[in-house]
Amino acid sequence: MGNELTNKDLLRFLKNKHLHAGFINGLKLHYRPLICPYISLINMVRPGDKVGDIGCGSGQFLLLLSAFARPSFLYGIEINAQLINNGRELLSDVGSDRLLLETYDGMNFPPLLSEMDILFLIDVLHHVPKPKQEAFLKKLVSIMKSTATLVIKDIDVANPLVIFNKLHDLIVSGEIGHELSCKKVSSMLAEANLEITAIHKITTYVYPHYTIVGKKP
Repeated sequence: MGNELTNKDLLRFLKNKHLHAGFINGLKLHYRPLICPYISLINMVRPGDKVGDIGCGSGQFLLLLSAFARPSFLYGIEINAQLINNGRELLSDVGSDRLLLETYDGMNFPPLLSEMDILFLIDVLHHVPKPKQEAFLKKLVSIMKSTATLVIKDIDVANPLVIFNKLHDLIVSGEIGHELSCKKVSSMLAEANLEITAIHKITTYVYPHYTIVGKKP
């Protein structure tokens, strides 16, 4: 559907999807497109891409890609085994030849990530402990194949509205995030030898998002 895709399309599609995983996870599944700029992220996937989603949660973004993009393979990793089980339930109609979901320890990336054409890190970096964030990014870039793309979508600590994301995380996840500024993350990625090709900022409701797109030489 390309650039014609709208949030109404996403919400209509997700309305008929269900998880046996509690009220909060149900809210995330059905309504997160209202606050997260998914459409711009979906449109970054090219037909035939192998897509990796790091910190894939219950698989909502991968589900949307399976419906509204044309990837050849979807690979999701997540530290929470219950969320991986949720994802397997949610994506049960996607064939095993096109999908793999796995748990990992949060720092040691599975070798399969090095085969992906595009990797997404959506609202994950601010959940990484602050002393480990730079090493996390460097290690991630180091395992990417040449010409692969990394897309980081997160919340900008340089914007005063970040307080609302901290409250959101406290209520939904029971923790306070470690948000970084868009400028800081861009600098970290450049130091890790990633060529920054695009930076986008958008505020939806009270959430100050930034998206950084980089390509490995």
